[in-house]
Amino acid sequence: MTELTGRSVFSGKLLGIRIEGDRIDRVEEISPAPPGSAEGGGYPAGESGIPFVSPGFLDLQVNGFNGVDYSLDDLSADNIETLVLRLAQSGTARHVPTFVTMPPARLLRNLSLAADTMEKRPVVKAGIAGFHLEGPFISAEDGPRGAHDKSCVRLPDFSFIEKCQEAARGLIKLVTLAPELPGAAECIRALAGSGIRAAIGHSAAAPGDIRKAVLAGASASTHLGNGSHAMLPRLKNYIWEQMAEDSLWAGIICDGFHLPPAVVKVISRAKGAERLFMVSDAALFGGYKPGLYKWGNVEVEVFDDGHLGLPGTGALAGAAHLLDWDIARYMDFTGASLKEALALCTVQPARFLGLDVSGYEDFRPGNPADLTIFFYSPGDERLGIRRTLAGGKTVFAAGESIGVVR
Repeated sequence: MTELTGRSVFSGKLLGIRIEGDRIDRVEEISPAPPGSAEGGGYPAGESGIPFVSPGFLDLQVNGFNGVDYSLDDLSADNIETLVLRLAQSGTARHVPTFVTMPPARLLRNLSLAADTMEKRPVVKAGIAGFHLEGPFISAEDGPRGAHDKSCVRLPDFSFIEKCQEAARGLIKLVTLAPELPGAAECIRALAGSGIRAAIGHSAAAPGDIRKAVLAGASASTHLGNGSHAMLPRLKNYIWEQMAEDSLWAGIICDGFHLPPAVVKVISRAKGAERLFMVSDAALFGGYKPGLYKWGNVEVEVFDDGHLGLPGTGALAGAAHLLDWDIARYMDFTGASLKEALALCTVQPARFLGLDVSGYEDFRPGNPADLTIFFYSPGDERLGIRRTLAGGKTVFAAGESIGVVR
Protein backbone atom coordinates (compact mmCIF):
# COMPACT_ATOMS: atom_id res chain seq x y z
CA MET A 1 0.00 0.00 0.00
CA THR A 2 1.19 3.51 -0.87
CA GLU A 3 -0.19 6.77 0.49
CA LEU A 4 0.56 10.24 -0.84
CA THR A 5 -0.69 13.79 -0.46
CA GLY A 6 -0.95 16.52 -3.07
CA ARG A 7 -3.02 19.35 -4.46
CA SER A 8 -5.04 18.32 -7.52
CA VAL A 9 -4.00 20.25 -10.63
CA PHE A 10 -7.62 20.07 -11.80
CA SER A 11 -9.69 20.97 -8.71
CA GLY A 12 -7.11 22.60 -6.47
CA LYS A 13 -8.28 20.36 -3.61
CA LEU A 14 -5.80 18.94 -1.16
CA LEU A 15 -6.08 15.17 -1.48
CA GLY A 16 -4.88 12.09 0.32
CA ILE A 17 -4.58 9.21 -2.14
CA ARG A 18 -4.13 5.57 -1.16
CA ILE A 19 -2.88 3.04 -3.71
CA GLU A 20 -3.33 -0.73 -3.54
CA GLY A 21 -1.56 -2.75 -6.20
CA ASP A 22 -1.78 -0.92 -9.53
CA ARG A 23 -5.00 1.00 -8.71
CA ILE A 24 -6.14 3.99 -6.72
CA ASP A 25 -7.93 2.54 -3.72
CA ARG A 26 -9.15 5.62 -1.86
CA VAL A 27 -9.24 9.39 -2.33
CA GLU A 28 -9.91 11.68 0.61
CA GLU A 29 -10.27 15.46 0.57
CA ILE A 30 -8.06 16.64 3.41
CA SER A 31 -9.28 20.22 3.54
CA PRO A 32 -11.24 22.69 1.43
CA ALA A 33 -9.25 24.26 -1.40
CA PRO A 34 -7.49 27.30 0.10
CA PRO A 35 -7.27 30.70 -1.61
CA GLY A 36 -4.90 30.58 -4.53
CA SER A 37 -5.76 27.03 -5.54
CA ALA A 38 -4.90 25.70 -8.99
CA GLU A 39 -8.46 26.43 -10.09
CA GLY A 40 -7.99 30.10 -9.24
CA GLY A 41 -4.60 30.42 -10.90
CA GLY A 42 -2.45 30.62 -7.75
CA TYR A 43 0.37 28.23 -6.88
CA PRO A 44 2.52 27.30 -3.90
CA ALA A 45 5.72 29.32 -3.62
CA GLY A 46 8.37 27.00 -5.03
CA GLU A 47 9.03 23.86 -3.02
CA SER A 48 7.98 25.44 0.27
CA GLY A 49 4.32 24.72 -0.44
CA ILE A 50 2.28 21.56 -0.98
CA PRO A 51 3.12 19.68 -4.18
CA PHE A 52 0.67 19.20 -7.00
CA VAL A 53 -0.63 15.77 -7.96
CA SER A 54 -1.55 14.99 -11.54
CA PRO A 55 -2.36 11.93 -13.59
CA GLY A 56 0.97 10.62 -14.87
CA PHE A 57 2.10 12.39 -18.01
CA LEU A 58 1.43 10.46 -21.24
CA ASP A 59 3.79 11.23 -24.15
CA LEU A 60 2.57 9.92 -27.52
CA GLN A 61 5.85 10.51 -29.35
CA VAL A 62 9.14 9.35 -27.89
CA ASN A 63 11.86 8.23 -30.28
CA GLY A 64 14.42 7.87 -27.50
CA PHE A 65 16.53 9.93 -25.11
CA ASN A 66 20.06 10.24 -23.78
CA GLY A 67 21.66 7.45 -25.76
CA VAL A 68 18.67 5.11 -26.11
CA ASP A 69 16.48 5.07 -29.22
CA TYR A 70 13.87 2.71 -30.61
CA SER A 71 15.60 2.84 -34.03
CA LEU A 72 18.96 1.46 -32.84
CA ASP A 73 20.18 -1.71 -34.52
CA ASP A 74 21.39 -2.99 -31.13
CA LEU A 75 18.31 -2.00 -29.10
CA SER A 76 18.02 -4.17 -25.99
CA ALA A 77 15.50 -4.89 -23.25
CA ASP A 78 17.79 -3.10 -20.77
CA ASN A 79 17.79 -0.03 -23.08
CA ILE A 80 13.99 0.06 -23.04
CA GLU A 81 13.72 -0.25 -19.26
CA THR A 82 16.38 2.47 -18.85
CA LEU A 83 14.38 4.76 -21.13
CA VAL A 84 11.17 4.18 -19.14
CA LEU A 85 13.01 5.17 -15.95
CA ARG A 86 14.67 8.21 -17.51
CA LEU A 87 11.36 9.51 -18.82
CA ALA A 88 9.90 9.13 -15.34
CA GLN A 89 12.35 11.78 -14.14
CA SER A 90 10.36 14.27 -16.24
CA GLY A 91 7.00 13.11 -14.84
CA THR A 92 6.24 10.89 -17.83
CA ALA A 93 4.61 7.78 -16.39
CA ARG A 94 3.67 6.31 -19.77
CA HIS A 95 4.83 6.88 -23.31
CA VAL A 96 4.25 5.60 -26.82
CA PRO A 97 7.51 4.33 -28.35
CA THR A 98 7.92 5.89 -31.79
CA PHE A 99 9.62 3.78 -34.45
CA VAL A 100 10.91 6.03 -37.21
CA THR A 101 11.88 5.15 -40.79
CA MET A 102 14.50 2.39 -40.69
CA PRO A 103 15.40 -0.83 -42.57
CA PRO A 104 12.41 -3.20 -42.51
CA ALA A 105 14.24 -6.06 -40.82
CA ARG A 106 15.38 -3.78 -38.01
CA LEU A 107 11.90 -2.33 -37.58
CA LEU A 108 10.33 -5.77 -37.25
CA ARG A 109 13.04 -6.87 -34.85
CA ASN A 110 12.70 -3.79 -32.62
CA LEU A 111 8.91 -3.97 -32.54
CA SER A 112 9.10 -7.60 -31.48
CA LEU A 113 11.76 -6.83 -28.87
CA ALA A 114 9.69 -4.00 -27.37
CA ALA A 115 6.58 -6.17 -27.18
CA ASP A 116 8.55 -9.02 -25.65
CA THR A 117 10.12 -6.70 -23.09
CA MET A 118 6.68 -5.48 -22.04
CA GLU A 119 5.60 -9.07 -21.44
CA LYS A 120 8.65 -9.88 -19.33
CA ARG A 121 9.27 -6.66 -17.38
CA PRO A 122 6.38 -5.16 -15.39
CA VAL A 123 7.95 -1.70 -15.16
CA VAL A 124 8.14 -1.53 -18.96
CA LYS A 125 4.58 -2.80 -19.40
CA ALA A 126 3.33 -0.16 -16.96
CA GLY A 127 5.30 2.56 -18.75
CA ILE A 128 4.18 1.94 -22.35
CA ALA A 129 0.72 2.66 -23.79
CA GLY A 130 1.16 1.29 -27.33
CA PHE A 131 3.43 1.81 -30.34
CA HIS A 132 3.66 4.54 -33.00
CA LEU A 133 5.04 4.00 -36.52
CA GLU A 134 6.33 7.35 -37.77
CA GLY A 135 7.19 6.22 -41.28
CA PRO A 136 8.40 4.67 -43.48
CA PHE A 137 5.47 5.96 -45.60
CA ILE A 138 6.62 9.57 -45.65
CA SER A 139 7.79 12.17 -48.17
CA ALA A 140 11.31 11.68 -49.51
CA GLU A 141 11.69 15.44 -50.05
CA ASP A 142 14.21 17.42 -48.03
CA GLY A 143 12.34 19.35 -45.34
CA PRO A 144 9.22 17.21 -45.00
CA ARG A 145 11.38 14.11 -44.57
CA GLY A 146 13.12 15.67 -41.56
CA ALA A 147 15.90 13.50 -40.15
CA HIS A 148 14.44 10.24 -41.46
CA ASP A 149 16.72 8.00 -43.51
CA LYS A 150 15.87 8.67 -47.17
CA SER A 151 17.09 5.24 -48.27
CA CYS A 152 14.36 3.56 -46.20
CA VAL A 153 11.37 5.68 -47.29
CA ARG A 154 8.75 3.64 -49.16
CA LEU A 155 5.19 3.88 -50.51
CA PRO A 156 2.22 3.04 -48.26
CA ASP A 157 1.61 -0.69 -48.01
CA PHE A 158 -0.92 -1.99 -45.52
CA SER A 159 0.36 -5.55 -45.87
CA PHE A 160 3.67 -4.35 -44.43
CA ILE A 161 1.82 -2.70 -41.53
CA GLU A 162 0.14 -6.05 -40.88
CA LYS A 163 3.60 -7.66 -40.63
CA CYS A 164 4.64 -4.93 -38.23
CA GLN A 165 1.49 -5.40 -36.16
CA GLU A 166 2.15 -9.13 -35.93
CA ALA A 167 5.70 -8.46 -34.71
CA ALA A 168 4.32 -5.89 -32.24
CA ARG A 169 1.72 -8.32 -30.79
CA GLY A 170 -1.07 -5.93 -31.80
CA LEU A 171 0.39 -2.94 -29.92
CA ILE A 172 0.63 -0.49 -32.84
CA LYS A 173 -1.93 2.25 -32.09
CA LEU A 174 -0.81 5.04 -34.44
CA VAL A 175 0.79 5.31 -37.90
CA THR A 176 2.10 8.56 -39.38
CA LEU A 177 2.17 8.83 -43.17
CA ALA A 178 2.21 11.34 -46.01
CA PRO A 179 -1.25 11.45 -47.65
CA GLU A 180 0.01 12.59 -51.07
CA LEU A 181 1.79 9.29 -51.72
CA PRO A 182 0.23 6.74 -54.09
CA GLY A 183 -1.89 4.30 -52.12
CA ALA A 184 -2.07 6.53 -49.04
CA ALA A 185 -5.87 6.91 -49.00
CA GLU A 186 -6.37 3.14 -49.31
CA CYS A 187 -3.85 2.55 -46.53
CA ILE A 188 -5.58 5.10 -44.26
CA ARG A 189 -8.94 3.39 -44.82
CA ALA A 190 -7.41 0.03 -43.95
CA LEU A 191 -5.79 1.47 -40.82
CA ALA A 192 -9.07 3.00 -39.67
CA GLY A 193 -10.87 -0.27 -40.34
CA SER A 194 -8.38 -2.16 -38.19
CA GLY A 195 -8.60 0.23 -35.26
CA ILE A 196 -5.22 1.89 -35.81
CA ARG A 197 -5.19 5.69 -35.87
CA ALA A 198 -3.72 7.32 -38.97
CA ALA A 199 -1.91 10.66 -38.64
CA ILE A 200 -0.70 13.09 -41.29
CA GLY A 201 2.97 13.96 -41.00
CA HIS A 202 6.32 14.38 -42.77
CA SER A 203 4.28 15.34 -45.79
CA ALA A 204 4.53 17.59 -48.86
CA ALA A 205 0.78 17.30 -49.48
CA ALA A 206 -1.39 19.70 -51.42
CA PRO A 207 -4.45 20.97 -49.50
CA GLY A 208 -6.64 18.59 -51.49
CA ASP A 209 -4.55 15.63 -50.30
CA ILE A 210 -5.24 16.61 -46.70
CA ARG A 211 -8.98 16.65 -47.33
CA LYS A 212 -8.83 13.23 -49.02
CA ALA A 213 -6.90 11.81 -46.08
CA VAL A 214 -9.52 13.08 -43.62
CA LEU A 215 -12.32 11.55 -45.70
CA ALA A 216 -10.40 8.26 -45.71
CA GLY A 217 -10.18 8.28 -41.91
CA ALA A 218 -7.06 10.22 -40.85
CA SER A 219 -7.62 11.57 -37.35
CA ALA A 220 -4.51 13.53 -36.35
CA SER A 221 -1.56 15.67 -37.38
CA THR A 222 1.84 14.50 -36.16
CA HIS A 223 3.88 17.38 -34.64
CA LEU A 224 1.88 19.96 -36.61
CA GLY A 225 4.09 22.64 -38.17
CA ASN A 226 7.21 20.46 -38.15
CA GLY A 227 8.47 17.94 -40.67
CA SER A 228 7.70 20.53 -43.35
CA HIS A 229 9.25 22.74 -46.03
CA ALA A 230 11.14 25.86 -44.96
CA MET A 231 9.06 27.86 -47.48
CA LEU A 232 5.39 27.30 -48.31
CA PRO A 233 2.71 28.99 -50.46
CA ARG A 234 1.37 31.93 -48.48
CA LEU A 235 -2.24 30.79 -48.15
CA LYS A 236 -2.80 27.40 -49.80
CA ASN A 237 -0.63 24.96 -47.90
CA TYR A 238 -0.85 21.80 -45.81
CA ILE A 239 -0.35 23.52 -42.44
CA TRP A 240 -3.30 25.90 -42.82
CA GLU A 241 -5.42 23.02 -44.13
CA GLN A 242 -4.69 20.85 -41.11
CA MET A 243 -5.29 23.69 -38.65
CA ALA A 244 -8.64 24.42 -40.27
CA GLU A 245 -9.82 20.80 -40.28
CA ASP A 246 -11.87 20.50 -37.09
CA SER A 247 -11.90 16.70 -37.10
CA LEU A 248 -8.09 16.44 -36.91
CA TRP A 249 -6.36 16.28 -33.56
CA ALA A 250 -2.93 17.93 -33.45
CA GLY A 251 0.19 16.98 -31.57
CA ILE A 252 2.60 19.85 -30.92
CA ILE A 253 6.21 20.03 -29.74
CA CYS A 254 6.41 22.95 -27.33
CA ASP A 255 10.12 23.08 -26.49
CA GLY A 256 10.64 26.60 -27.83
CA PHE A 257 12.71 25.38 -30.79
CA HIS A 258 10.26 23.47 -32.96
CA LEU A 259 7.55 26.14 -32.98
CA PRO A 260 7.76 29.89 -32.27
CA PRO A 261 5.52 31.14 -29.43
CA ALA A 262 3.12 32.84 -31.86
CA VAL A 263 2.62 29.60 -33.80
CA VAL A 264 1.94 27.65 -30.61
CA LYS A 265 -0.68 30.23 -29.67
CA VAL A 266 -2.34 30.10 -33.11
CA ILE A 267 -2.46 26.30 -33.19
CA SER A 268 -3.87 26.17 -29.66
CA ARG A 269 -6.62 28.61 -30.63
CA ALA A 270 -7.38 26.83 -33.91
CA LYS A 271 -7.65 23.38 -32.32
CA GLY A 272 -8.92 24.31 -28.88
CA ALA A 273 -8.45 22.09 -25.85
CA GLU A 274 -10.62 19.36 -27.38
CA ARG A 275 -8.31 18.51 -30.30
CA LEU A 276 -4.80 19.17 -28.98
CA PHE A 277 -2.11 17.25 -27.13
CA MET A 278 1.53 17.86 -26.31
CA VAL A 279 4.39 15.53 -27.28
CA SER A 280 8.11 15.72 -26.59
CA ASP A 281 9.42 14.05 -29.80
CA ALA A 282 12.46 13.23 -27.67
CA ALA A 283 15.31 11.63 -29.59
CA LEU A 284 18.55 9.70 -29.14
CA PHE A 285 20.83 12.68 -28.52
CA GLY A 286 18.59 14.51 -26.06
CA GLY A 287 20.71 15.22 -22.99
CA TYR A 288 24.02 14.99 -24.90
CA LYS A 289 26.77 17.61 -24.85
CA PRO A 290 27.06 19.95 -27.89
CA GLY A 291 28.76 18.32 -30.87
CA LEU A 292 28.29 16.20 -34.00
CA TYR A 293 26.94 12.66 -33.77
CA LYS A 294 25.91 9.89 -36.19
CA TRP A 295 22.39 8.47 -36.16
CA GLY A 296 22.53 5.60 -38.65
CA ASN A 297 23.23 7.26 -41.99
CA VAL A 298 22.28 10.71 -40.67
CA GLU A 299 24.59 13.25 -39.03
CA VAL A 300 22.99 15.16 -36.14
CA GLU A 301 24.30 18.19 -34.28
CA VAL A 302 23.58 19.02 -30.66
CA PHE A 303 23.73 22.80 -30.57
CA ASP A 304 24.95 24.97 -27.70
CA ASP A 305 21.36 25.93 -26.79
CA GLY A 306 20.41 22.24 -26.51
CA HIS A 307 18.34 21.69 -29.66
CA LEU A 308 19.03 18.93 -32.19
CA GLY A 309 19.39 19.58 -35.92
CA LEU A 310 20.85 18.48 -39.24
CA PRO A 311 24.08 20.48 -39.53
CA GLY A 312 24.08 23.24 -42.14
CA THR A 313 20.40 22.84 -43.08
CA GLY A 314 18.34 24.57 -40.39
CA ALA A 315 16.25 21.38 -40.12
CA LEU A 316 15.54 19.85 -36.73
CA ALA A 317 16.30 16.24 -35.75
CA GLY A 318 13.93 15.42 -32.93
CA ALA A 319 13.83 17.08 -29.53
CA ALA A 320 16.18 17.29 -26.58
CA HIS A 321 13.63 18.33 -23.93
CA LEU A 322 10.87 16.40 -22.16
CA LEU A 323 7.39 17.31 -20.98
CA ASP A 324 8.45 18.89 -17.68
CA TRP A 325 10.14 21.59 -19.81
CA ASP A 326 7.49 21.78 -22.54
CA ILE A 327 4.58 22.34 -20.13
CA ALA A 328 6.23 25.48 -18.75
CA ARG A 329 6.89 26.75 -22.31
CA TYR A 330 3.25 26.19 -23.28
CA MET A 331 2.03 28.28 -20.37
CA ASP A 332 4.51 31.02 -21.22
CA PHE A 333 3.56 31.06 -24.92
CA THR A 334 -0.23 30.89 -24.59
CA GLY A 335 -1.11 32.24 -21.16
CA ALA A 336 -2.72 28.88 -20.33
CA SER A 337 -3.17 27.87 -16.70
CA LEU A 338 -1.35 24.91 -15.19
CA LYS A 339 -4.63 23.00 -15.27
CA GLU A 340 -5.08 23.68 -18.99
CA ALA A 341 -1.49 22.80 -19.86
CA LEU A 342 -1.51 19.57 -17.86
CA ALA A 343 -4.64 18.37 -19.65
CA LEU A 344 -2.64 18.35 -22.91
CA CYS A 345 -0.28 15.65 -21.66
CA THR A 346 -2.70 13.65 -19.49
CA VAL A 347 -6.41 13.61 -20.33
CA GLN A 348 -6.10 14.64 -23.97
CA PRO A 349 -3.57 12.07 -25.24
CA ALA A 350 -5.41 9.36 -23.31
CA ARG A 351 -8.67 10.41 -24.93
CA PHE A 352 -7.07 10.42 -28.37
CA LEU A 353 -5.81 6.86 -27.88
CA GLY A 354 -9.32 5.79 -26.88
CA LEU A 355 -8.42 5.11 -23.25
CA ASP A 356 -11.03 5.45 -20.50
CA VAL A 357 -10.54 8.94 -19.01
CA SER A 358 -13.50 8.88 -16.62
CA GLY A 359 -12.30 9.89 -13.19
CA TYR A 360 -9.02 11.35 -14.44
CA GLU A 361 -9.77 14.76 -13.01
CA ASP A 362 -10.88 13.58 -9.56
CA PHE A 363 -8.55 10.55 -9.20
CA ARG A 364 -11.44 8.17 -8.87
CA PRO A 365 -10.90 4.92 -6.90
CA GLY A 366 -10.35 2.04 -9.29
CA ASN A 367 -8.42 4.16 -11.78
CA PRO A 368 -4.88 3.11 -12.76
CA ALA A 369 -2.33 4.46 -10.29
CA ASP A 370 -0.28 6.44 -12.82
CA LEU A 371 0.54 9.68 -11.00
CA THR A 372 3.01 12.55 -11.05
CA ILE A 373 3.88 14.66 -7.99
CA PHE A 374 5.58 17.99 -8.66
CA PHE A 375 6.14 21.60 -7.66
CA TYR A 376 5.65 24.63 -9.88
CA SER A 377 5.59 28.39 -9.43
CA PRO A 378 5.01 30.90 -12.25
CA GLY A 379 8.29 31.73 -13.94
CA ASP A 380 9.93 28.39 -13.17
CA GLU A 381 11.93 27.06 -16.13
CA ARG A 382 10.42 23.59 -15.73
CA LEU A 383 8.24 21.58 -13.38
CA GLY A 384 10.04 20.23 -10.32
CA ILE A 385 9.20 16.54 -10.47
CA ARG A 386 9.32 14.85 -7.07
CA ARG A 387 7.78 11.45 -7.77
CA THR A 388 6.37 9.47 -10.68
CA LEU A 389 4.26 6.33 -10.32
CA ALA A 390 3.36 3.91 -13.11
CA GLY A 391 1.10 0.96 -12.43
CA GLY A 392 1.18 1.80 -8.72
CA LYS A 393 4.98 1.54 -8.53
CA THR A 394 7.34 4.44 -7.87
CA VAL A 395 9.54 4.63 -10.97
CA PHE A 396 11.14 7.92 -9.98
CA ALA A 397 11.59 9.62 -6.62
CA ALA A 398 13.76 12.73 -6.30
CA GLY A 399 16.94 11.98 -4.43
CA GLU A 400 16.75 8.22 -4.97
CA SER A 401 18.60 6.01 -7.43
CA ILE A 402 16.93 5.84 -10.85
CA GLY A 403 17.18 2.07 -10.80
CA VAL A 404 15.05 1.65 -7.68
CA VAL A 405 11.57 0.43 -8.59
CA ARG A 406 9.25 -0.33 -5.67
